[in-house]
Amino acid sequence: MRDFKAPLRDIEFALFEVFHFEEHYAQYCPSLDRDLTKALLDESARFSEDVLAPLSAVGDIEGCRLENGQVITPTGFKAAYQRYCDAGWPSLARSVEFGGQGLPQSLGLVVNELSATANYAWTMYPGLSQGAMHTIESHGSDEQKQTYLPALISGQWTGTMCLTEAHCGTDLGLLKTKATPLGDGRYSLSGTKIFISSGDHDLAENIVHIVLARLPDAPAGTKGLSLFIVPKFSIHADGSLGERNHVNCGSLEHKMGIHGNATCLLNFEGAIGTLLGEPHKGLNLMFTFMNLARLGAALQGLAHAELGFQKSLKYSQDRLQGRSLSGVKNPNGSADPIIVHPDVRRMLMTQKAMAEGMRMMAYYAAKRVDIAQLGQGENLCQSALDMLSVITPIAKGFMTELGFESANLALQCFGGHGYIKEWGVEQNLRDCRIASLYEGTTGVQALDLLGRKILLSNGKLLGKFAECIQQFCLDSTNPPELSPYIESLARLEKEWLVITANIGRRAQNNADEVGAASVDYLMYCGYIFMGYLWARAAKTASLKLAAGTHEPDFYNAKLTTARFYFERILPRTLSLAATINSGAENLMSLDADHFLF
Repeated sequence: MRDFKAPLRDIEFALFEVFHFEEHYAQYCPSLDRDLTKALLDESARFSEDVLAPLSAVGDIEGCRLENGQVITPTGFKAAYQRYCDAGWPSLARSVEFGGQGLPQSLGLVVNELSATANYAWTMYPGLSQGAMHTIESHGSDEQKQTYLPALISGQWTGTMCLTEAHCGTDLGLLKTKATPLGDGRYSLSGTKIFISSGDHDLAENIVHIVLARLPDAPAGTKGLSLFIVPKFSIHADGSLGERNHVNCGSLEHKMGIHGNATCLLNFEGAIGTLLGEPHKGLNLMFTFMNLARLGAALQGLAHAELGFQKSLKYSQDRLQGRSLSGVKNPNGSADPIIVHPDVRRMLMTQKAMAEGMRMMAYYAAKRVDIAQLGQGENLCQSALDMLSVITPIAKGFMTELGFESANLALQCFGGHGYIKEWGVEQNLRDCRIASLYEGTTGVQALDLLGRKILLSNGKLLGKFAECIQQFCLDSTNPPELSPYIESLARLEKEWLVITANIGRRAQNNADEVGAASVDYLMYCGYIFMGYLWARAAKTASLKLAAGTHEPDFYNAKLTTARFYFERILPRTLSLAATINSGAENLMSLDADHFLF
């Protein structure tokens, strides 16, 4: 049961009906009308369903292997990547100046959603290249752009992000990789990086590593980090490849999931690279890559939720087990399908509400990425950036946590069969688990959100987000049937501001109050954010039904799912508010030596 069907109708609902991307694209990319957008998504869906999805199990079973210093990807991965490049997908949302198609980043995100749901391990190879391109385009010299961007944009080369070392993950101030100037504008890099996704492979002819390292005169800590471009093969002036650079894959990690993607230990042994941007500004520049990667990780939560939901829904419709307590539903069969049982419905409705809610969350963020990059006027761009500074850690933390919960519910729907490989749901669960770990764990996202974004801005950034909810609640065009949702959102918006202020006051006396509240606070924010989006979806569906539609079942399903979310999922904020308000003392009072006796 490895099939995948692209959820195009729901994608179109979110894009065109809830968020009005047709008007958005008319403003920022007039050539991209609704018909062209749908045609591109249809083609991406075919590639994802027909080419990538069948390779997902192959990648899981075969994994990658290291032979004579070269990583070999699973059967079919290389051919699929060539088809992907031949179709022009890597260049979709990249600069026309260097060979890209110049379409908005938001469209690239939707295309990535489809491939990620079909085969996340494969999607990581071209996915990381997008971050490398974006970083070089944002901070590289003209020479670096001309050298690297055309081949990256075509897919001829791929890119990576090299941060982590064995002794430092989140605390990059401990990083030891050294970059020694050679006196001719080049640098010799020495050190070892671990957990490098797509760090080596046989899909492309060259790999461009974006590497954090420390110059000889660098100050201690994160202020002493610089960013470098280090290619796997050296590059001649005419763009042709030269000799192998001194960066090698020392080993492959043996992982819980995403076996089809090569997670490498990379040894830099005098590897030649060039400085990207200014010295000692590497960490700031790296966040260009990191923020894009965090939205990509958020998308992984959506991908695994959608895939698990599709599999468990089909199984629940087909699997006969027991009889409905409210009366036989399948009189001609030996038993009723398990979808009639309330607890199975609970699991399916939770998955549906989460997957469709996360899709709206991802597209809401993607629209602001477009505005930040393409918007006319400093105020408009800054407003989008301010919103993204809050949305990004929420999306990354919340969506990856919900993605794992949803994938876990999918397995539960299968009962014992879910624990067996042939159905694909246990792979989906294993593949999903990494999402809340890399690009900053949920705890790191939560501290970034509450500490850096909310409290350090004195609530200014939160106030802008809360204002969006206020405006929606006060909108005179809201249909009467939305009243229960409006009341819940209005109450939570006020509570949100009070809870945030209380944390800030407690933190003035005890800095641990921020860390103690942070993860629960992030999840609390996520549920409110998703509630706001489900209310918008319910409004859209209500207005469509009132106007008359040939799809009443689709829109009624939206209203039913919104009701489920508000009555069954959003009340989680009640317990989160209680734990946030309980403070740090119940976490920190037990002496570290007294956990075990």
